[in-house]
Amino acid sequence: MVGIMKLKLSLFLVLMITITQSAWTQGCSQCKLLAEQGSGLEEASFGSNINSGILFLMVIPYLILMFLFREQVKNIFSKLFSKKS
Repeated sequence: MVGIMKLKLSLFLVLMITITQSAWTQGCSQCKLLAEQGSGLEEASFGSNINSGILFLMVIPYLILMFLFREQVKNIFSKLFSKKS
């Protein structure tokens, strides 16, 4: 019974990784479109906009995780800082 569950979980994880990989690669076309539209802008302005978008996309998953696990994170930090050396 446990072996079947491990097999199902492994299959599920492999499928999710392969399915989401194709979804992630579609974002490149959006960056290309933005780059083509922004070619008329100054280089500093265009680079700043691209970097802001990349930072935004990097930070959102961490904020979601912090929101979902805020109690556990709060407990970890309270235990970490409450220990007296």
